[in-house]
Amino acid sequence: MTKSEGLSAILQAVMRNSANVAKDKYYPRWHLAPITGLLNDPNGFCFDGKYYHLFYQWAPLSCEHKNKCWGHWRSKDLITWQHQPIALLPDEFYDKDGCYSGSAVINQGQLTLCYTGNVKFQDGTRTAWQCLAVENKQGGFDKLGPVLGLPEGYSGHVRDPKIWRYNDKWYMVLGAQTLDKQGKVLLYRASHLYQWQLIGELAGSHLGGLGDAGYMWECPDLFELNEHFILLACPQGIKKEQQRFLNSHPSAYLIGGFDYSTLQFQHGDLIELDAGFEFYAPQTTQVDGRRLLFGWMGVPDGEEMYQPTIANGWIHQMTCPRELQIREGQLYQQPVKELQQLRQNAQYWQGIADDAPDINEFSFELEIALFGSLEIYFSDTLVLIIKNNQAELKRRSVKNGEWQSRFWSGDIKHLQILCDNSSVEIFFNGGAGVMSSRFFPSEKQTVCFLGKDTIKLTTWQLKNALVS
Repeated sequence: MTKSEGLSAILQAVMRNSANVAKDKYYPRWHLAPITGLLNDPNGFCFDGKYYHLFYQWAPLSCEHKNKCWGHWRSKDLITWQHQPIALLPDEFYDKDGCYSGSAVINQGQLTLCYTGNVKFQDGTRTAWQCLAVENKQGGFDKLGPVLGLPEGYSGHVRDPKIWRYNDKWYMVLGAQTLDKQGKVLLYRASHLYQWQLIGELAGSHLGGLGDAGYMWECPDLFELNEHFILLACPQGIKKEQQRFLNSHPSAYLIGGFDYSTLQFQHGDLIELDAGFEFYAPQTTQVDGRRLLFGWMGVPDGEEMYQPTIANGWIHQMTCPRELQIREGQLYQQPVKELQQLRQNAQYWQGIADDAPDINEFSFELEIALFGSLEIYFSDTLVLIIKNNQAELKRRSVKNGEWQSRFWSGDIKHLQILCDNSSVEIFFNGGAGVMSSRFFPSEKQTVCFLGKDTIKLTTWQLKNALVS
């Protein structure tokens, strides 16, 4: 398909499906979601001095993981977003099977994308190119082609470049798989964006004190935060534990120290980044001293293809934008303060949980002070149970209706919950833990509280934040 044919088909798909999402009770009011087709990884999250840019993996012609292009939103405030011209289409020999994930930087005053060009061969093998594209005057992007091929000793699963600048050098982390199927994160360095030197394996399976940690590490992101270094990654194939890493593919992080003189990363154990049912492929950027994050509220290879929104021609959404902080050596996530502008009609209540008023809508923010155990029911589909220093989030499977559980452990004194039609993001104790999940209730949208202990509630309705 030529570029013009691809754009024409995408435009037709958007026009056909706009009415479907407008009437879909599960379509978000203030989260970012596709008008048509499948959305997954956030890409190229950055700030150019005037606008925030968020690119995203998008399969606009179907709710399937194929023919990926890059969509593009921009915003001045992280709340109201505008559609921009499609940034990348898989229309060259080096990206014909998908413009896969990557990052964006400002290079010599020009917004520049670095992404993975995916190429599959008829014999079942594949290769990958790391490619560049630069913004043009029309707001689209001109491809410059590949700048990096497959490194020796690695399979065709090498992807998701995240680039940053430190002093006078560029650095890149890249997800990779060895020929014996061990997941790694590779580190590169360059004087300019067109010629990269492989430094070596930064982290991964059987490195840095880790044992077998999966067959592929996707979506790496290394950054400094309050004198600590954080490496985000998605280690596919990591062994499930009784209460951790329960999704088909988890998202996790390592915290430690990175030395630019030795280019070595010393770190501790893998920690789950979000304990909910849907969270993957997070990407961060730094703006005015803040480290901000978007994640994909989805998980590959799980139950995604059973979600009911497919009937209306779309699937998946982003998380809310979050700010990351380090407190006492621990990573915290919280909704960005800008989202407070969506609050309206504040309501306050205190008493025994059994007596708390129901919430009869699914676009709200809720803060709860706890003084014991609590259960929160989101219609007939999702339940949060807090007792004995543990949170259990239970959800009915969209595949077979059976109850499934996810867990977070800690002495929970405070909850912040953001809900948006078919999604919930639960922040424990100021962001020490997070659970992000989709849910699709069949009955009336009602949230109710059960328990014999006292709670304090503050509830806000949340205004719509339309994308234009």
